[in-house]
Amino acid sequence: MAMPRSPLGLFAFVLLAFAPISTRAADCGSTASPKLDWQECTKKNLMLQDSDLEGANLYGTDFSLTDLAGANFKSANLEKATLVRASLEGAHAEGANFAKTEAYRASFTNIVADGASFAGAELQRANFAGARLSGATFEKAELGRADFDKAVLTGARFSFANLSRADLSGATFEGPAAFDRAFMFLTRIEGLDLSAAAGLEQAQIDLACGNASTKLPAGLSTPATWPCPADHE
Repeated sequence: MAMPRSPLGLFAFVLLAFAPISTRAADCGSTASPKLDWQECTKKNLMLQDSDLEGANLYGTDFSLTDLAGANFKSANLEKATLVRASLEGAHAEGANFAKTEAYRASFTNIVADGASFAGAELQRANFAGARLSGATFEKAELGRADFDKAVLTGARFSFANLSRADLSGATFEGPAAFDRAFMFLTRIEGLDLSAAAGLEQAQIDLACGNASTKLPAGLSTPATWPCPADHE
């Protein structure tokens, strides 16, 4: 390629040669808006309540400690985002992708996330109290000590999830849900109607914590170890 002869042409050539190849995350400084691109941006410890992020690309975005209460995440992509101790209380996230997010102690209280995916997410001690999660996917998610008090989990899928010490006892299952190969060590299922649940095996029930009000699928029996002691941690 011929080199430019004039100084101005040489300057333009140098700028072109060293221009960034990728413009990924070019919108990091923009304000919240639908369908924006905040991929791998840092949005830590901010006040973003009621933000409209519908359809946004939030892949790998760091929202640690950020207040996103009431935000609109419908159909947004939050795969591999960091939501550690973030608040999504009352947010709308129908059809959103939370796959492989890191959301330790995040608050999803009263979130509406029907049909959302939390597959492979790190959700230890996350709070889903009052959440609407019909048809949501938690396959292979880490849900140790997660709280689902008064959550609607009809049609949710927990296949291969770690539900160790998670509390499902106050949740609603108005129909089928999938638990095949889920790890249910001391999972609280007191009072639940799991009669339509798929994939449950006796070994899982023996590890879990239910009571006389827990309804199990046909062929499974109440363990002699029920009810479990109260968990004070």
